[in-house]
This record gives sequence, C-alpha cells and structure tokens, in this order.
Amino acid sequence: MENSVTHKSQGHRKRLRERFLDSGLSGFQDYEVIELLLTLATPRKDCKEAAKAVLKQFKTLQGVFEASSYELSKIDGIGPSNQLGLRLIKETAVRYLGSSLINQDPIKHSKDLINYLNMAIRDRTRECFVAVFLNAKNKVIASETLSTGTLTASSVYPREVVQSALDHKAAAVIFAHNHPSGDPTPSPEDISITRQLVFALKLMEITVHEHLVIGAGGHFSFAESGYIALFKQEFNEKHKVCEP
Repeated sequence: MENSVTHKSQGHRKRLRERFLDSGLSGFQDYEVIELLLTLATPRKDCKEAAKAVLKQFKTLQGVFEASSYELSKIDGIGPSNQLGLRLIKETAVRYLGSSLINQDPIKHSKDLINYLNMAIRDRTRECFVAVFLNAKNKVIASETLSTGTLTASSVYPREVVQSALDHKAAAVIFAHNHPSGDPTPSPEDISITRQLVFALKLMEITVHEHLVIGAGGHFSFAESGYIALFKQEFNEKHKVCEP
C-alpha cells in the first residue's frame, strides 16, 4: 500500500514539473506553486496537503514567502529541510531584481526600483533601511541594507551612512525603508532623519535624490512631496551656498 501511495505521489509531482517545464506557471493555482517548490527538497512524500495548509495559514503566496522558518515549521508536512524552495525563491527574486538595477538610472526607471524595494523590504516584520548608491551619471553602483530595526523604528546613524556612501564612491544616493504597519505615511522621525541625511551628505558633496517609505498600501516619496528640495534649500541658506 505504501509503495502504491509513493508511486502515485511520484507520478503527480512528475506531471506537476512537466506542466511547469512546458508552459511555466500558466494555469497553476497558488497552492500548486507552493507544492512544486516543496517537492524540490521533499523526497517521495506528497506535498499537496502541506501546500494547501501553508497557503490557508498565510493567505497569499507573498505571505508564505515572507513567513519565517519557525512559522513555516508549525505547518504539518513542512520542516527545516524542505523549506528550501520557499526560502530560495524569495531570495533569488530579490537578488535578481537588485542585480537588474545595476548600471540603470533609477530616476528614469523608477518602476524597476519600486519593484525591487517591494520585493526586498515591503513585507518585512521589522523596519529595514536601504541605500541605493549612484555614480555621477546617476547609474546604480550598489544597494545595501544599512539598518534593520524593531517593529516600529530602525536605527540610522548619519555618520555611518556617510561612511558607506564614501566607501562606494557614490555621487548620489536614494534611501528607502519599510513600514511594517503597511501605512507608508512618514513619521516625524522619518522626516527628521531624512533632513539629517540630506545635510550630512551635502557636506560631503553627495546628493540625496529620494527617500521612499514602502508599505503594503503603496509608497511615499520625499522628493515628490517637496521635502528633499526643502531640506537642500535649508542647507544652502544655513551654509550660504549658491546653487549653480
């Protein structure tokens, strides 16, 4: 009986893989995507029920991919080993999107930048502060997570941010951080740290182009709202700098 069940399971996962190889994920239900990923590190055992259970628990594919190892292990049929596919797909996507930004002008390709940030930090349960470093032609040099904080705040130190920008030989920078609450409205602390960073980096002749707050409900742009220009004007007036 066990051999019969095993054979049936093997046949099912083979058909699942053949469907994917033939036409990608077209026609796949979300639980089948999870099932396929679970089979990558689950020898012989049927993964369908575990896939349905984990999707029911975390509601969406995004929710499943963002779940911690501890949370996933609470689901019957999912352990530390066979989480490989679920953990790998998210990290691969983040790395791919990040790599695709290199040598791009994120100001002209803002959609690509937002896609990367949504995948990288939007659904994190703690605040993550990211810097995207640019050269003099506004092409991306690198992206780096500078701080990972608590549920409500991240610790960002202007001196460390400046040092990181200098290490990358950056001419400009774009900042972003997530709001785990899902509401991208900036807090007073967000506004304050943005001002400090604009001032600190301008002293080193490094331009802050943008600071984005990423949330499930969308994003907030400090540049579009006028804050970045305001802070640059304040700096110029304070230091009696005339813009060319």
